[in-house]
Amino acid sequence: MISPREKNVILLVASLASFLVPYTGSSITVALPAMAAQFHVDAVTLGWITSAYIISAALFIVPFGRLGDIRGRKKIFIIGVAIFTFASLACALAPTESLLIAARFCQGIGGAMLFATSVAIVTQVYGQGERGWALGITIATVYAGLSVGPFLGGFLTDHFGWPAIFLINVPLGIATILLTLVYVPHEWADAAGEQFDIYGSAIYGFTLFCGIFGMLQLPDVTGFIWISAAVAGAVLYAWWQKQCSHPILDLGIFLENRTFTYSNIAAMINYGATYGVGFLLSLYLQYIKGFSAETAGLILVAQPIVQTILSPVAGKISDRVEPQIVATIGMAITTIGLSVFIFLGPDTPVWLIVIALMILGLGYAFFSSPNTNAIMSSVDKKFLGIASGMVATMRSLGQVLSMAIAMFCFSIFIGSVDITPSVYPALIESTVVAFLVFTLLCIVGVVASYVRGSIHAPSSGTGSQ
Repeated sequence: MISPREKNVILLVASLASFLVPYTGSSITVALPAMAAQFHVDAVTLGWITSAYIISAALFIVPFGRLGDIRGRKKIFIIGVAIFTFASLACALAPTESLLIAARFCQGIGGAMLFATSVAIVTQVYGQGERGWALGITIATVYAGLSVGPFLGGFLTDHFGWPAIFLINVPLGIATILLTLVYVPHEWADAAGEQFDIYGSAIYGFTLFCGIFGMLQLPDVTGFIWISAAVAGAVLYAWWQKQCSHPILDLGIFLENRTFTYSNIAAMINYGATYGVGFLLSLYLQYIKGFSAETAGLILVAQPIVQTILSPVAGKISDRVEPQIVATIGMAITTIGLSVFIFLGPDTPVWLIVIALMILGLGYAFFSSPNTNAIMSSVDKKFLGIASGMVATMRSLGQVLSMAIAMFCFSIFIGSVDITPSVYPALIESTVVAFLVFTLLCIVGVVASYVRGSIHAPSSGTGSQ
């Protein structure tokens, strides 16, 4: 029996872990110019500093989720926080850009371990009537990290240098480890005794890496080559998992569980349609509107603030109202918010941009918490690690997809040139086209969210608990 104090500590450490990763990612964005000045690197290298974490996290989330199911989720969580903390220190002390990128990749490994297990543990200790609320709290801390990141990152960079962004993770990481060790005595390993699929993990990682790297290379022909390799890897994995008694990712979960499948698809689409919003609007506000980075940050914070406030509310609602309905309404609201930016122009009033961002925040809050609740509630306990891993994997894939769409539009309309006043019309055109694609993608997401079915409907095998 889990005591109320242990449940509260679990929610606290899961929230701390959920804060660290998005805070680091959003704060790095404002520190990139300082890093470029110190290391004398180009934009491509800066992109790798940002992307190294996303790539490694996507590669390792599912394998570590499965390892947590077998070896113990608390154990993997603690190791993950330790790796993330140590890698943060290594980032702060990195003397070259290459070592910084390597440290960011290690951060992704630690992040994969903590994200693959934290949501699974919260899901396991909180029952059906309170799970949505607990997951809403956890997700709210993600948005809190996104909100605080640009402000705290800018302050630390200006006053103490960019390494301070990473150093702040060290005491928070140590506190998370100590709280878990002292106040969480239980361990969760619902698939204990089953074999870990090493070969399947390698094939899975190869497939995912080729797909992600290929998307980032588009529209160059090498991108299509990498994506073709990813397709071949997927076929190989489908064959392998039939030969393996305990595959790293049982495709039967997708084939036999409609709610799980469509909820994950909806999650990837939602991230794919929204992650690039901050990137595109940051360029628009600073280049087209002429705002400073600080002012642009103040405008952009409208979205994550609304998300932070309303995510626990939406999660609580999904405990009483079928998540299929709540999440679909959230996706529809997100579509409305995105559609406003299709009409973006040089004279678009700032108040309209802020309102559209708040609508996006409202839609995302009402989608994400209920959608996560639906995913985690639709599987048996022994699959919670994999389900938690898939939640985070869909996040990473959606982020890559969103950036790939944005960069594809830039490549078509702007090309490989510096952004100067002469290309501002092309910048606006590429931004508008990207938002049009995001809106259409979100409409598909509404359909995927609606057809998922009910988590309370009878299901067998890998279905709902």
